[in-house]
Amino acid sequence: MYGAILGDIIGSSYEFDRGTKNKSFPLFVKKSRFTDDTVMTVAVADALLRAGKEGGEDKVNSAVVSSMQCWGGKYPKVGYGRKFREWLKEKTPMPYGSFGNGSAMRVSPVGWLYDSIERTREVARWTAEVTHNHPEGIKGAESIASAIYLARMGESKETIKIGRRMLKAYP
Repeated sequence: MYGAILGDIIGSSYEFDRGTKNKSFPLFVKKSRFTDDTVMTVAVADALLRAGKEGGEDKVNSAVVSSMQCWGGKYPKVGYGRKFREWLKEKTPMPYGSFGNGSAMRVSPVGWLYDSIERTREVARWTAEVTHNHPEGIKGAESIASAIYLARMGESKETIKIGRRMLKAYP
């Protein structure tokens, strides 16, 4: 989570920058700030802790929706997209078919909490599906959570890359 949050803050001032890409840039500048990605990462972590490690799909989904709406309400102006802003205000929010990167941006806590790759992918899918129920949105969340899990287990970069390629092959 630290990496996801620091990456969000460091990247915030460069988010829509279409200039040259290089590795020599200041990490923190006056415009650096946390964004919707940090808020939703914290919301997912909060939800998973409340649902418990053994929580089933319904419990995890309910906790994720509740937590995302709670945290989103505390930080309403941090860069949410239009559809997600609407989703945050719904009494009974439903997935809206998004295939954007939001589900992948908020999923890092899943990669840290679970003890198997299967459970990691399953819970990553559940956290994605509350908004990003398009197969591409789900694959994004599963890919990132799996990469974090594999890195945590000490796997090599090559093994993690192979895992990402395998996920891309599945519909």
